[in-house]
Amino acid sequence: MILFLNMYGDCHLSYTITEKGTVTIPVEIREKYRLRKGSHVEFVETDEGVLLVLVIPLEDLFGADKNAKETVHQMIRELQEERRKEASEE
Repeated sequence: MILFLNMYGDCHLSYTITEKGTVTIPVEIREKYRLRKGSHVEFVETDEGVLLVLVIPLEDLFGADKNAKETVHQMIRELQEERRKEASEE
């Protein structure tokens, strides 16, 4: 997920960086991208400016494939069967 710091939709946003280097992310952006207290972000420099990139911890991805689990197992079974056939032909 990539956010431009200087634009949000058709609306240009401008905020001041505090003495400690912090800036408030507008509520509309925090809600849209589910940014919460403790969310980790990276700042990436590009030719067009600086991007704010949400870093998703691997723990949050645990179980993300649960809907595809049976499909993946079926694919593995098919590959194993194909390899058995190829091995028996040699």
